[in-house]
Amino acid sequence: MMRHKIPVVLFGSYYRGLYVLHELLSGPHHEKLKVVGVATDDPLNSFVSPHKRVWRFGYSQEEKNMVRDLASSHGIEVFTERVKTPDFYEIFKNKWTPQLCIMATFGQKIDKTLYEFPKIGFFNLHPSDRGVWPSRYAGPDPFTALIQDGMQECAISVHHVDGGFDTGERVLISDDIVIPPGANATDMHKLSAGYAARVVRRLLEIYIPEATTNV
Repeated sequence: MMRHKIPVVLFGSYYRGLYVLHELLSGPHHEKLKVVGVATDDPLNSFVSPHKRVWRFGYSQEEKNMVRDLASSHGIEVFTERVKTPDFYEIFKNKWTPQLCIMATFGQKIDKTLYEFPKIGFFNLHPSDRGVWPSRYAGPDPFTALIQDGMQECAISVHHVDGGFDTGERVLISDDIVIPPGANATDMHKLSAGYAARVVRRLLEIYIPEATTNV
């Protein structure tokens, strides 16, 4: 029986979102996937908490729009409004109907209606150390906290999304990412984006076989 493409939704923005979206669209597993929708931050919206997240350090128009623009260039529907609303639930469940969701720099908390829906899973990519999980670097600006603690290395942890903040079970961790002397949070978002894409590739290798053949 021919395997249908697995419907995937990305919740992502900025460099991590861009690199992960590119991986889903062009990486070695892209022929097994169909990105059916993208929810992304518009930092002009207060509900994405731009004053707490990477957007507070400044951004260009290209950085603001690059996930949206890449998705649009592939004919993928983009959503930039509140996700905890009946309108988005309708799109998510009855139009996009994802089996897999990946979150990569997204400024809204995901609720049970969303994270329990995809049968393969709903995963977040969060910067952390390699220590115990949940990480002491949970929250909206982990890179700044890592730098302030004098950490010389960090990683991208992949974890299940649950009702807490960065508390779901960790399933994968990236290779070590060097924090260069003098680096700031913006630098680290850029430097770590490729690591995020590569750990998503590993995630797909593990979880793609769990997809059903009749989608």
